[in-house]
Amino acid sequence: MKFLCAGNDLPEAGSRGFQLAGLKLFAVRREQRAYVYANRCPHRGVALEWQADQFLDPSASLIQCATHGALFLIESGECVAGPCAGQFLESIGCHEDSQGIWVDL
Repeated sequence: MKFLCAGNDLPEAGSRGFQLAGLKLFAVRREQRAYVYANRCPHRGVALEWQADQFLDPSASLIQCATHGALFLIESGECVAGPCAGQFLESIGCHEDSQGIWVDL
């Protein structure tokens, strides 16, 4: 397990990008739970954010690809709208404890 960040560095309904062990990742917090994914759209393999740490749609209820607007469920990474509908973001195993968020790379 590798340390990603302190728990309070990822606010509720927020997202944040990371570079860890040569991989581009991002984390999203929803209902006090952290979700971590590889920062790569399954459609074209491009990074998802439109600017630093901006991975969510305007309602902060879905992950959105800035390149072509694909929308993904936060809890599973499933694409529910856009050119890659039915595909999934690559989920990264994680857990959170009193020290922060840890990822299984």
